[in-house]
Amino acid sequence: MIPALVDSHCHLDFPDFEGEHDALIARAAEAGVTRMVTICTRLRLEPQVRALAEKYAPVFYAAGTHPMSAADEPLATYNELVALTDHPKFVGIGETGLDYHYTADSAQVQKDSLRIHIAAARETKLPLIIHARAADDDMARILTEEYANGAYTCVMHCFSSSAELAKASLDLGFYLSMSGIAAFPKSTALRDIFKAAPRDRILVETDSPYLAPPPYRGKRNEPAFTAHTARIAAEAFGMDYADFAAQTSANFDRLFWKAAA
Repeated sequence: MIPALVDSHCHLDFPDFEGEHDALIARAAEAGVTRMVTICTRLRLEPQVRALAEKYAPVFYAAGTHPMSAADEPLATYNELVALTDHPKFVGIGETGLDYHYTADSAQVQKDSLRIHIAAARETKLPLIIHARAADDDMARILTEEYANGAYTCVMHCFSSSAELAKASLDLGFYLSMSGIAAFPKSTALRDIFKAAPRDRILVETDSPYLAPPPYRGKRNEPAFTAHTARIAAEAFGMDYADFAAQTSANFDRLFWKAAA
């Protein structure tokens, strides 16, 4: 039996996968990836992302406004986000967050958008999906301020930020997700951040079509490759692969309760 895994974050609606979904999901199943969450990054595209979740049993979905798109898209409303959660396969709010690497000029609208998404996550009890890049101080501050206004759950998707942001997130009870970046040979410091975290707060993901782990680095990523990241992660944690797969799957079920096995 191949241990079952979950790809907690991918982008199956992106053009990279057009016309390949049947084969893509079959390859994922062969690798043990039995469930995946595909993420809508622009709310106007939600119908096509929803259609994928409706067509394929292993696929669940989430939706929000990506921070790098926050200045180019209409500001999501609280009511709009909450209404999406009526769908049985809608399992998370986002991705949202802050990205000052390329889009620092839109910092204020990113912050406004983030707080709206947090309010929706708080109301619906669905996990918030956070993208954070080059914005650690503001991210830690806003997440902490908003948590003081009322508890919510959250995953720091594709976590590759500082140990300080990891600690701030974990102190709030949040989860950290390992992408292919954590499997790169030179990512020792990042793996050390994950190793310092509670094992019951770790998820795995691809963020496909981006960030393929070895031995596919530089190529198009896909959900099946979750297994490659998970094997390297299991070694980092000193865990048997099957035990690591079971642990991260249980973690996913706890956080993404609407998609629980």
